[in-house]
Amino acid sequence: MKDLFMILIFIITASITHGQINDWPVFRGKRSLSGISDYEIVQKPALLWSVSTGARTKSSPVLSDGTLFFGNDKGTIIAVSTNGKIKWRFETGSPTEAPPLIYEKLLFSGSSDGNMRAIDKSTGKLIWTYKTDNKIAGSANIWESGSKSGLVFGSYDYFLHCTDPATGKLLWKLETQNYVNGAPSIFGSSVVFGGCDGIIRIADCVSGRETDTINIGVYIASSPAISAGMAYFGDYDGELYCVDLKQRKVEWQVTATENAGPVIAIPAAGNNFVIIGNDDKYMYCFNINTGKQIWKFRTNGQIIGSAVMTPTRVLFGSTDGNIYLLNLSDGKKIWNFNAGASIGSSPVVIKDRFYFLTEDGRLLAFGSKK
Repeated sequence: MKDLFMILIFIITASITHGQINDWPVFRGKRSLSGISDYEIVQKPALLWSVSTGARTKSSPVLSDGTLFFGNDKGTIIAVSTNGKIKWRFETGSPTEAPPLIYEKLLFSGSSDGNMRAIDKSTGKLIWTYKTDNKIAGSANIWESGSKSGLVFGSYDYFLHCTDPATGKLLWKLETQNYVNGAPSIFGSSVVFGGCDGIIRIADCVSGRETDTINIGVYIASSPAISAGMAYFGDYDGELYCVDLKQRKVEWQVTATENAGPVIAIPAAGNNFVIIGNDDKYMYCFNINTGKQIWKFRTNGQIIGSAVMTPTRVLFGSTDGNIYLLNLSDGKKIWNFNAGASIGSSPVVIKDRFYFLTEDGRLLAFGSKK
């Protein structure tokens, strides 16, 4: 009996681990949007396959249960298996640049028509639609509190919306003073987000009550990445911030660009580093505690997509058409791949594989050919 019990424990543990290794259901990998992968990338990745979707895209892929999902500028949401076969397509009729979110059996995707849609991730069947009053440009996120959960997402209608993920029924919405075009982050029982009103807002997940604000004073186009109770984000003046979410104060602020251009990407934050790319064609690395610059790496194009950080490496794409893999400690290039088209997406990184979208609508899979 004891041996049987140990076998069952092993099977359950293996199943849980398998799910962690092979899923990337949220834009940036985690609900904190930290852009951190626990798994290392092979030294010399090989292109395993590519699939063309026939339309340009500004989206980023997510991955759940062996299927990748993303939208495109034609308004098509596409499901592709991890062997490169298209499983289904769903037509929204409106450009869909926001990365999808997978939660339980549903895919959630916002579009330029202001609709948030819930779609069965296995069949591509529409389950419900929730209408905002303007476009949705950023990914949704999910919070859980006991038996409750909520789908949160911003809109150009100046509101952060929260709906029941199962039904699409409105739970609450929080008004801001300008567009909310980034994805909200989840920190414990709080939702943390910025917007074009230049304010970082912290709200209670369940009630939607705004518990605090931090006025930055400059447009915040991207989302905060949260690591160890700190929120890291950039603004339109090229500044990078570290905000202590418990003390509700700016811990440090540094210039994250050579020419004061806007920071559009979301930082990757963790492992003692903050990684952020910029319009000035550089990828920057800063000390996570002090904001001191450690290194910078120049590409030949703008870096508008968000990097992913592994234990020892940095992975990102550039509008110069290249995918780059750098050494985390010193920024030295390990590998690059010319994809032949601009890259503005954030990658999916799982054990032994990673995936990128090119702006001309191709999904690329990389890994070891062994």
